[in-house]
Order: sequence, then structure tokens, then C-alpha cells
Amino acid sequence: MLSRGTSARPLTGIILNLCALMVLVCMAAVVKAVSVHVPTGQAVFSRAFFSLPIILGWIALQGRLMDGLRMTNPRLHLARGLLGTATLGMNFIALALLPLPEVTTIGFAAPVLTLVFAVLFLGERVRLFRWTAVALGLAGVLIVVWPRLSVAGEADAMLRFGALMALGAASCAALVKILVRRMVVTETTPSIVFWFAVTAAALSALTLPFGWVMPSGPVLAMLVLTGVLGGVGQLMMTASYRFADASALAPFWYVQLFFASFIGYVFFGEVPTGPMLAGAVLVIASGLLILWRETRLGKETPERQPLT
Repeated sequence: MLSRGTSARPLTGIILNLCALMVLVCMAAVVKAVSVHVPTGQAVFSRAFFSLPIILGWIALQGRLMDGLRMTNPRLHLARGLLGTATLGMNFIALALLPLPEVTTIGFAAPVLTLVFAVLFLGERVRLFRWTAVALGLAGVLIVVWPRLSVAGEADAMLRFGALMALGAASCAALVKILVRRMVVTETTPSIVFWFAVTAAALSALTLPFGWVMPSGPVLAMLVLTGVLGGVGQLMMTASYRFADASALAPFWYVQLFFASFIGYVFFGEVPTGPMLAGAVLVIASGLLILWRETRLGKETPERQPLT
């Protein structure tokens, strides 16, 4: 979603942005913890459904309830819902199978893939500098996932599947960004946020016949928490763009790797590997180079939409 800061309070925007990233990483950690108790479809439903009261409350407080319910192009909302739900589902599967920092690092491929898809679907012109940055980012992703893809054995098959799911989630997230660029021409921000949550809840509810379980009290609390954290993180992210330009906030996106590494180590005993760290450096460098180049060209930076 394209956005510009509407208030000259960049420090406020940066603080809100960092808080949003921390909240969303915490949500991912809760999803990872609850994944051993419930199927992915049920977790996705909880993420979407339990965020709806928070989203509706936010829209109502802004006095834009009708904006949140109005759709100009339902087909675009449906497409955004399908892609977004696929993003959540694949990301949740990856979180269940791979370390939290690794999934976070692979997710950094989304801005790089967004540039590729902008060329393919929007006809944007990209010169050598940005293609070099794309190649650098894709090389970084390959370094991260190659140890998972190159091993053999039944136990390692699940790791390979997790890596592919993380890549799939990053690809769908990039397509979502491309679609939202088109949606903001005719659709309001409240309607995009609200109808995505509704669509994701409805689509994930279709998985009910495929093994949903009756959660215990603590598991139910975690499921509710995924929706609450996801909704709060999404709204904090949106609010941050009211105080600072997207180009000023984008570099802080990569701080979530620090949050993910800390939480992964403390709660799951996950230690970042050498290939993961090396790949992360390349992917982050690629993203920052693309950001710098687009800023130099005077282009608005796509708002970083929370994926999970």
C-alpha cells in the first residue's frame, strides 16, 4: 500500500513501527508454539477472526465505519483475500517446521520479489542497478534455503517442505503488495484491512472438516492471542505511516530479525546458523539498496504490510 507520512513526527512513526514489528514477531512465536496443538487452517482462522473486533473498533474510532464496509471492486478484494490467506497458511506451516529467525529471513525476500513482479505485471522499467540488487537478494535467499533443499532423508523432507512454504509465503506476499498498489486507487485503507480479515476467516473456515480440534483452555488463549497480536500489530504499523514517510520507516523492517533471533533463542532454543546469517546479510543489503535507489528516483516506497 502506498503511503506518505501526514505528520512531521518521524520519531513517533519509527517507535510505532518498531513496536509493531516486535508485536508481529511475538505473534509468529505464538503461532509456532500453538502449531503442535492445532492444524494450520484453524490457526489461520484464529489469526483472522480474532483480529476483527480490533479492526472494527479502529475503523469506528476513526469515524470511517462505512468506508470499512464499502467495496468498489469485490473481485480485487477476493483476490487479495486468496493471496493473503495463502501467505498466512504457508507462513504458519513454515513456522511450525523451521526456526523462527530462518522463516523471518526468508520473508525478507518479499520486497525483492515485489520488484520482479512489478516488472512482470505492472510493466515497470528496472535498470541494471536494481537488477543487481535483486540478484544479490535472491542469492542471499538461496544461501539460507540451500542447506534445507540439499539434504536427503525422511526427517529432512519436512525441513525442505518448510523452506518451500516460506518461499511460497514470500512470493504470495510480494503479489499481495502488487495487488494492493492497484487496490488503493479505488479502495480505502479500512476496507482493504477489514475485508481481508473477513475473507481470510471465511476461507480458512473451509478447512474445518479436515481435522480441527477442540482446544484446551491454554491453547484457546494462544489462538485468541494470535488474532489480538496480529490485529494490534497491523494497526500500529498503519499508524506509524501517519507520522513518518514509508521510505524513512522501511530500513527498520529488518530489525525484526533481531527480535526473531532473541525470541527464537530464549523460548525455542534456536541458534542462527552461519548460512542463515550470511544469507540474511545479503538479503538485507539487497533490500536497502533497492530502497535507496527508489528513493533517489523519487518513488514512494511500498508500505510494509504485516503478513502474519
